[in-house]
Amino acid sequence: MIILGIDPGYATIGYGAVKYEKNEFYPLRFGAITTSAQEDFPARLEMIYDDMEQLLRLVPAEAIAVEKLYFSKNKTTGIAVAHARGVILLAAQKHKIPIFEYTPMQVKQSVVGYGLAEKGQVMEMTRQLLKLKEVPRPDDTADALALAVCHGHCSHSLLRYYR
Repeated sequence: MIILGIDPGYATIGYGAVKYEKNEFYPLRFGAITTSAQEDFPARLEMIYDDMEQLLRLVPAEAIAVEKLYFSKNKTTGIAVAHARGVILLAAQKHKIPIFEYTPMQVKQSVVGYGLAEKGQVMEMTRQLLKLKEVPRPDDTADALALAVCHGHCSHSLLRYYR
């Protein structure tokens, strides 16, 4: 199964595609989509959509794992991320790829085995599971790969997705 993990944002969107086969993970493609703060917000959303469309044409994903939105401190930033996330979900929906959502605690539990693990622990375990020489940068990319690994581990369960 090819899984595309997406860590949503509006300045930096991490992505990580992995192949999950016989309980092994193989990294296929990973990186980040970035937008310029010099652009107005609608233009940034359009850039995200266009880049997601291109990524979805390159990666034959069978599932998309995306982080559930949560924000507690900065509501304005959270709303902007929600808009970007909506654009990302729209692109996935147009390609008819099932979308699976995970909380940060679910990702930590699945990748490290402990739902309260530190970010560094998740990044290091993701690196080890994917047999990478170093933790991918930026952090958003490592987070996206962790989401893909989480979905691989959870894919045998009945999970909610959007159609």
